[in-house]
Amino acid sequence: MGTIFKAYDIRGAYPDELDEDMGRRIGACFVRLLHAEAIVVGRDMRLSSPSLTEAFIEGALSAGASVTDIGMVSTPLLYHAIIDGGFDGGAMVTASHLPGRMNGFKLCRENAIPLGGDTALPALERLVRESPPVPPRPITGPYRRDSAMERYIEMLHSFVRPGRPLKVVVDAGNGMAGPEVPRIAARVPEWTFTFRDIEPDGRFPDHIANPLIPSTTLELQAEVVREQADIGVAFDGDADRCGFIDEEGNRVPEDLVTALIAEAFLQRQPGGTILYDLRSSRIVPETIGKHGGKAVRCRVGHAFIKAQMRREEALFAGELSGHYYYRDTGYTDNAVMTMIRMLDLLSAEQEPLSRLVAPLKKYASTGEINIRVTDKDAVLAGLEERYGDAGIDHLDGLTVDYPSWWFNIRPSHTEPVLRLNLEAEDAGAVAAKREEVFARITAIDPGMRRAAS
Repeated sequence: MGTIFKAYDIRGAYPDELDEDMGRRIGACFVRLLHAEAIVVGRDMRLSSPSLTEAFIEGALSAGASVTDIGMVSTPLLYHAIIDGGFDGGAMVTASHLPGRMNGFKLCRENAIPLGGDTALPALERLVRESPPVPPRPITGPYRRDSAMERYIEMLHSFVRPGRPLKVVVDAGNGMAGPEVPRIAARVPEWTFTFRDIEPDGRFPDHIANPLIPSTTLELQAEVVREQADIGVAFDGDADRCGFIDEEGNRVPEDLVTALIAEAFLQRQPGGTILYDLRSSRIVPETIGKHGGKAVRCRVGHAFIKAQMRREEALFAGELSGHYYYRDTGYTDNAVMTMIRMLDLLSAEQEPLSRLVAPLKKYASTGEINIRVTDKDAVLAGLEERYGDAGIDHLDGLTVDYPSWWFNIRPSHTEPVLRLNLEAEDAGAVAAKREEVFARITAIDPGMRRAAS
């Protein structure tokens, strides 16, 4: 059981690690943990999601909560439903961007505040371990089905600001952006959409729904060029992450998307606070500062970012993983909203996307490199000692900061690896410093090896 409780959510292979019996226990314990009277539940398109959803609802009902079932939806729609309906909490049955055999639960309390790995998820895990099995039961009593889709689409559409016409290619990844984006497109005649993999399908017949993996966007990139489109958009399985393709068919780095959207926000709301995760390029805080905003560096992970956004009352936050967060959506991440923001800013400009991005490519970086070592703590301590003349901080793992280059190395919250991000002034410097850091890690831990990204 312990393997399914992660830093930010619950995930496991179905049915070996996560099955209906476990779903019922989690549903019952979730209600008890929150002392919830009314919750809302949604699910994605995975083949195991209907039965896991039914089991979770059975458990929640057995613990005395009323349940509103909003059916097959995106995770951001579930967040909106929690806030819009004033529920005590909500559950999304999904494994996000992971392969179809995986499934899990994303759990929130009131106002779509996530149950994080600091205290809430460990407390839930203890309850689940200590609780007896929950027998199956008919779904009766305080249970109803509802559709939150139209209210949600209306909310999203209120942020559309069409300017010049755009041609847009969307790859929904056979995930939960599929039912939503065409509804937005139908309301915006100024923008012409072409769709790929738009039908939700938990078998993922074309490719895994993870836009961070370069191979998953190759066909989208080719279609953007072939259609002479202005932009391409790729979504993950539950539509809380996305990636973008420029008109030349090139992927736009996720942190540069943060900089673009931050600039657009600050044009309308000068002086606002923008959060960026500590793996992001230096160009992100530079851009925020240039346009009069307050740039605040933050830890990696949605639970941490959402909590810090609330404390700072931030307008927006961007994460290198393709999660983008908005005060306008209750401090939650929303990929369709991010598509709208990007189309708004692009249609307000006469320049193509590649030219808007070009000035932001000031630095070179490694991207995120996964490293397997035998002793993570020894590696971090050894690197801190060897780079003792640099600026050092421990906001998330270890950051080593020099005037002309920097790196962050941190333990993954989801995999048994260290993740390294390094940035310097040009590609040659990046290559040299990367090999230097690798050599120093190997000197500390001779078993070091690169892992698959």
